[in-house]
Amino acid sequence: MKTVAQLLKLKDQKNQEVHQIKPDHMVLEALMKMAEKNVGALLVVEDDKVVGIISERDYARKLVLHGRSSVGTPVSAIMVKDVITVDTKQTVDTCLGIMSDKRLRHLPVVEDGQLIGLLSIGDLVKEAIAEQAELIKQLEQYIRGE
Repeated sequence: MKTVAQLLKLKDQKNQEVHQIKPDHMVLEALMKMAEKNVGALLVVEDDKVVGIISERDYARKLVLHGRSSVGTPVSAIMVKDVITVDTKQTVDTCLGIMSDKRLRHLPVVEDGQLIGLLSIGDLVKEAIAEQAELIKQLEQYIRGE
């Protein structure tokens, strides 16, 4: 089972960029950045520390449904403040379990207090499927005596 460190190394350079925004920026800026980068969430960072995460779901549920304006509302007003993070030693299975239990789609990777990456549910599922396919291949070869 691969670790988070191994998975981050496998991701191509383009996908390793962690898109972020500051808590005092307006929600409209966050939406524009998400659209520009084609991502569903941004980490909210202040003084190089993760202080929250904002997603399209937060926008829809905490702003639109309450009739608030994205122009005058700061990110800090709708972001999730209690961000669950993992370190590079965690396994793909552990991360999938955390995301499933907590119903998360994004998991920041923090090492020694520093943000070093962001894993999506897609990243983890893709790796889990690849690992299972490899295991099946090995088992089939074993059964055939190869």
